[in-house]
Amino acid sequence: MTPKTRSALLWTLAIIVTVTSAIWQRSTGPTKPERFTIEAGNEQYSFSLKRSHVITRELNITLGDAPADLEGAAVWRRYPTNDEWTRQRFSREGSDLTARLPLQPPAGKLEYYLELDDAGRIINVAGDSPVIIRFRGDVPAVFMIPHILLMFVAMLFSNLTGIMVIFKDPAYRRYIKLTFWTLLVGGLVMGPVIQNYAFGDLWTGWPLGGDLTDNKTLVAFLVWALAMYTNRNPEKPRPGYALAASVVLLLVYFIPHSMMGSELDYSTGEVVTGFLNNPLPVMWK
Repeated sequence: MTPKTRSALLWTLAIIVTVTSAIWQRSTGPTKPERFTIEAGNEQYSFSLKRSHVITRELNITLGDAPADLEGAAVWRRYPTNDEWTRQRFSREGSDLTARLPLQPPAGKLEYYLELDDAGRIINVAGDSPVIIRFRGDVPAVFMIPHILLMFVAMLFSNLTGIMVIFKDPAYRRYIKLTFWTLLVGGLVMGPVIQNYAFGDLWTGWPLGGDLTDNKTLVAFLVWALAMYTNRNPEKPRPGYALAASVVLLLVYFIPHSMMGSELDYSTGEVVTGFLNNPLPVMWK
């Protein structure tokens, strides 16, 4: 195998692993809309319900292209509270049904479900396990885009480093440094900026709180700092530390994003962390 072919193979493997982990994190995170399918109008009707919303835009729960005879209401209350449930009837706008729910402060949550009426037949959607939606501040794209890109690149470099160690490629040391710096800037510099815009706090991980996203980023960074330190001498390489760091970051990425994140305590008005934000609806409910 030529050096170019070998390099192309290692990069391809790293890209496959990185994309797979990114898809997993995106598909399992608590911000992904929850999908439902019901029988309405003598046909299968599918729609999604929101689980994340910014405080700068009205919150409309919309059922697009709804069957003609379908009507009903969204039923909601603040979460987690013992408030009375409030019903908000859907209004029809063309083929769409829309119900407007009240905005909450950053890190505030609502739980809601649907009571639908299909020509007299009542359909309860998520009544046994209401959908939980969390509110956040709007994060400017000038911060969000670099954060996402840098974290993706850090993961790519991390996977490439681990694969290079497995294939005994000495070039792995170069990617230790690249992983360390992209993780530092993307995670520990840009991450708190995103957190501050979204929920009003720069850092909610250890020792200030139990935010799992902050904590797992900190753990990954410290492990990569150790890998860079132990491989600082080219005459005495320690590839095992680099491989271990790449495995740790891979495991970190397989933890759904935003678990145990910020949550508004309505009884005190304070934002707390360490609570599961409705992750993995199928596996955890």
